[in-house]
Amino acid sequence: MLGEAARHRNTLEANLPQGLKVVELPREAATSAEFDHLIEPDDVLVSLRFTRKNSTAPKFKLLHVPGAGLDGIDFNSLPNSAFVCNVFEHEIPIAEYVLCAMLESEIQFSTMRATFNNVAWPDLYRSRVMHGELFGKSLGIIGFGRIGQEVAKRASAFGMHVIAVNRSPISTLEYVDQTLLMSQLDTLLCIADYVVIACPLTQETRGLIHASSFDKMKRESVLINISRAEIVNQQDLYDALSTKKIRSAVLDVWYNYPSSNEDHPPPSDLPFDSLPNVFCTAHSSAWTTRLPQRRYGFIGQNIQRLIKNETLLNIVTRPQM
Repeated sequence: MLGEAARHRNTLEANLPQGLKVVELPREAATSAEFDHLIEPDDVLVSLRFTRKNSTAPKFKLLHVPGAGLDGIDFNSLPNSAFVCNVFEHEIPIAEYVLCAMLESEIQFSTMRATFNNVAWPDLYRSRVMHGELFGKSLGIIGFGRIGQEVAKRASAFGMHVIAVNRSPISTLEYVDQTLLMSQLDTLLCIADYVVIACPLTQETRGLIHASSFDKMKRESVLINISRAEIVNQQDLYDALSTKKIRSAVLDVWYNYPSSNEDHPPPSDLPFDSLPNVFCTAHSSAWTTRLPQRRYGFIGQNIQRLIKNETLLNIVTRPQM
């Protein structure tokens, strides 16, 4: 287990046959050949990242990514012997986070609580400020995979008008009022009160949202990014928020991440946290107490399938042999 994944060693071990050895390697093992002598041809690596720039990667049997995103994996660096699998299970807490963000934006519950006190109660009651509702608002979801579908399910229950845009045609229509292809993204941006970015980061989606995108959005619209920061142009987002071209943004994903325990980069090159209309969280939308149990239970099941020579689940790539 490499880097952050090693924190969940006990959870993984609880889902593996007795006697199977789990070894913790530092985060640097994902990018440096320094620890390659510890990796054997029959090993399984559990890591969110893997790359080799100046050396050949050692042989191993399976790289299991303990998340859905694959942008941390350099597939050209992998040995031909390796399967790559990923795991989801994060769509439930992320969908709840998105609904929480939208409810807070409309109801402003934290402000209500912060301004309440017993002495001022009569005046607070007489001067109550009206707040909004999610009911009847339009929600645009960019990317309709597992996360997008879970968000749509919950938003529909609140009476929102759900529009989904996806790279391929959408077959699941139970919680969606309107479906569009990615080529019709501008249509979604023009009508959505809330825009949730739930598509993966690829060459096609990098910088997908930029200055002209914000020009098309409503001035009262809210952008929620729980996917990858680079899908939104950093400078254009900052400009749109600082000039109030859009109402606000909820940002849980960032442009810079630490590469080691000693590395302390800022989350972005621009001070988003200084803007009053930006809600910043530390990539925590999926980070619930129950998520590791589900994820590492799945990984343990896949490792057992590998041992038994059974078909693996969530295969991304197969050995090139």
